[in-house]
Amino acid sequence: MDTQEYIASGILELYVYGLLSESENMEVAKIATENKVVDDEIISIEKSIINLSTSFSPFLSSDNFAKIKAKLELKHGKVVELKPKSNIFMYVGWAAAVLLLIGFGYQYTQLNQTSTQIVNVENEKSKLQEALVTSEIKAKQTEDALTVIRDVKNTVVTLGGQAVAPQSFAKVYYNKQTAAVYVDAAGLPEPPEGKVYQVWALKLNPLTPTSIGLLENFTADNHRIFTVDNASGAEAFGITLEPAGGSKSPTMEQLYTLGKV
Repeated sequence: MDTQEYIASGILELYVYGLLSESENMEVAKIATENKVVDDEIISIEKSIINLSTSFSPFLSSDNFAKIKAKLELKHGKVVELKPKSNIFMYVGWAAAVLLLIGFGYQYTQLNQTSTQIVNVENEKSKLQEALVTSEIKAKQTEDALTVIRDVKNTVVTLGGQAVAPQSFAKVYYNKQTAAVYVDAAGLPEPPEGKVYQVWALKLNPLTPTSIGLLENFTADNHRIFTVDNASGAEAFGITLEPAGGSKSPTMEQLYTLGKV
């Protein structure tokens, strides 16, 4: 069979429509690779099918269409009943997907809960550490205060309240050998903002005040025991309320406490 007879046989249309057997398809494909005219005809048929609108492609002869029609075994009024495929596998797939999503959601919730618990534990740990540090600081302050109070070498000087604050009082622990001075300011009210207590060592004749320190960070130590500068030969001690940073000489109108050694 020559090329034109082969084309006219209608086998190429059946090939394009996918109505040939596997062996016939392989044979047509083999011929198409070896014969360009046959290959071009297959391409032409495919284009005609794409452009098909309300009528069949002009490339299809009535004889060829009859052959295709016979091959399809089409009859007027006959309806080919298609049996629906079972959807059980689709349902199983959906069910598996839902279970998988539920599993992911559960794991995500558990992970969030675990992360929250870890954060809470870290916060509690931080609070405990802060409390421990605070406790250690307070213990050290108490130890220092007891050391000062129990030192028999210290002379206790009581400072009584003065006109500006009659209810105020303080104590000075004065070591005459080392000239060390410790001030117990528990009887003084908290200073106003922008003010600070200033401690003075006094020589009485003539009256000579010497600043020996400021009681800064007044509320940091619950015991309110402060270490100030040494005061060699002090005969009295006084505490005044001064502007922040202190003053060069005491403001006598703000003399809170005074006591003689």
